[in-house]
Amino acid sequence: MYRKTLATGITAFVIGALATTSLTAQQRKDDPLRDMDEFIAVYKKVRANYVDKVDDEQLMKGAIQGMLNTLDPHSAFLDESNFRDLQTQIEGEYGGLGLSVTQEDGAVKVIAPTADTPADKAGIKAGDYITHLDGELIVGDSIDDAVNRMRGAPGTSIKLTIFRPGREEPFDLTLTRAIIDLKPVKWEVKDKIGVITITGFSEETGEDVVAAIKGIERQLGAKPQGYIVDLRSNPGGILEEAVKVSDAFLDKGEIVSERGRDKVVVSRWFAEQAIKGDVTGGKPVIVLVDAGSASASEIVAGALQDHRRALVMGERSFGKGSVQNVLPLSRETGLRLTVARYHLPSGRSVQEGGVKPDVAVPQISDPDYRKRVAVRESDLRRHLVNENLADDKSLESDGKDDPRFAMTPEELKKQGIEDFQLHYAMQTLERLGTKGARLAETSAKTGKRN
Repeated sequence: MYRKTLATGITAFVIGALATTSLTAQQRKDDPLRDMDEFIAVYKKVRANYVDKVDDEQLMKGAIQGMLNTLDPHSAFLDESNFRDLQTQIEGEYGGLGLSVTQEDGAVKVIAPTADTPADKAGIKAGDYITHLDGELIVGDSIDDAVNRMRGAPGTSIKLTIFRPGREEPFDLTLTRAIIDLKPVKWEVKDKIGVITITGFSEETGEDVVAAIKGIERQLGAKPQGYIVDLRSNPGGILEEAVKVSDAFLDKGEIVSERGRDKVVVSRWFAEQAIKGDVTGGKPVIVLVDAGSASASEIVAGALQDHRRALVMGERSFGKGSVQNVLPLSRETGLRLTVARYHLPSGRSVQEGGVKPDVAVPQISDPDYRKRVAVRESDLRRHLVNENLADDKSLESDGKDDPRFAMTPEELKKQGIEDFQLHYAMQTLERLGTKGARLAETSAKTGKRN
């Protein structure tokens, strides 16, 4: 997750030197400039003696990236292209395929496709590996290079070679790049239920959710039976927008806290700081999450779960409980640096463990769901460790063996059910609505208030 406001100023780099036998750990601690001297010595020898002439800028970028590679997987140097792309994503629009990816053993691995993007429409799934771009092997290349190649002018095409666990042979998909419009809120009314889909947390997401709630009420001419907030495959975004979205469903209470290196200093965000009162008027809410729901999505799901304001349904979320600041180094470059961990109202951290749904519902309408291995924060190298995370095997409870979810995709398709998780959430809300109506009717007849 990124802060909306970019920090200013120049960050000084302290370059970690190569290990040697001549300096003890204590000597290095007492005189950190020795490391800098050693780095400069290595730099000069490479520059003077390497078999081919080397570019100074390339060497320095490599040194900086090498230093950041010793940290967590979300800290990185942003060159001109990366810095521009990040700014574009925060503003909410760019040309590309609509994929959230990570790197595993040198290969590009899909975390999740964004809904209604070229990647989603082509059928790319979480857990897929992208091995070639336009026939050229990218295994071993940097993740930034792969992402930059997949982005590009809308209307241009690129061929992806996909390896999917469970299938014997790789296969090719040709995708046409499109404007990935991260104006991330869509809504619709289904059987008197308001369905709000949030695909990311860019600027104005909170205001758009409030507008969606009011739009649903206008279309119905009354309040709906309840709301489904769909955060599946939502990779996160701006912290402040996650707070606003949570605030739209809460009357009071803490939403999230942030704790950095100094554990004594805690920043807190509360309901009613941005939006006055629960905009829904207390109507039932179900939040849908899956393994692609990360960061800001987990703040919303976890905060509403902790306040018992919503029933969280689906699969365990991604587990990214860290906050990144973007620190400009110049007008064209920057540093994305992990600066804090965030904690939910109960004090728990989602780092590694994610948000566990109140009701585990597998996506049994997906023919490949049993074969697919979900990618989560805990699978990433150098991820931050959650020292308070219990070794709880129930974290992996996914409902796959629940007899309620034994229907096949073919059987569901015959019933017209293409999205089982959404279907099950709607059924649950309908039951809650019927129960609420009966309680209200009984209260009116007896003159009692519940």
